[in-house]
Amino acid sequence: MDRNEIHIIEGLRSGRESAYQLLFELYYQKLVVFARKYLDDMEAARDVVQDLFLNLYESRQTITVQTSLKSYLYSSVKHGCLNHLRHNAVKEKYANMMMNTGNGRDLDLEEKIDTTEMEAKIFEIVSALPDKCRQIFIMSRVEGKRNRKIADELNLSIRTVETQISKALKSLRTNLLPSGD
Repeated sequence: MDRNEIHIIEGLRSGRESAYQLLFELYYQKLVVFARKYLDDMEAARDVVQDLFLNLYESRQTITVQTSLKSYLYSSVKHGCLNHLRHNAVKEKYANMMMNTGNGRDLDLEEKIDTTEMEAKIFEIVSALPDKCRQIFIMSRVEGKRNRKIADELNLSIRTVETQISKALKSLRTNLLPSGD
């Protein structure tokens, strides 16, 4: 790591806004162009980079850079883009899965409306889950991953994965079942 990078990191850790501003001026545009190579959407590329800068600001006191600041930033943007692409793939898979719930038969308008409302309610409930619980539930139920694989990918115990899935299912049952049952 060169002196400028060390100076910027130390400035970030100590909360100097000038260090954060300098980092932003040096890298924002370059990182957006880099993100754009992964994503076909300029707005999404900007969002990924803005999320990186927000996370940097929020965790500025505990930032640890192993190699160089530049490598850290580009690597973080790459991971952010991959997460964005995975998230979109999950949304698309979920939408396709919901579209195919008719098993080849045509639903009448009322059934389609009911199905759409139920899908919206499920999406709302899943979206309201705590971040880690939602992530584990989607990996399990939408992506079809086994608990062991989820635990390995997220560096968690299988019991934690099972507990989070149970919490998500309980939330769905509680919020979907009519009250009084």
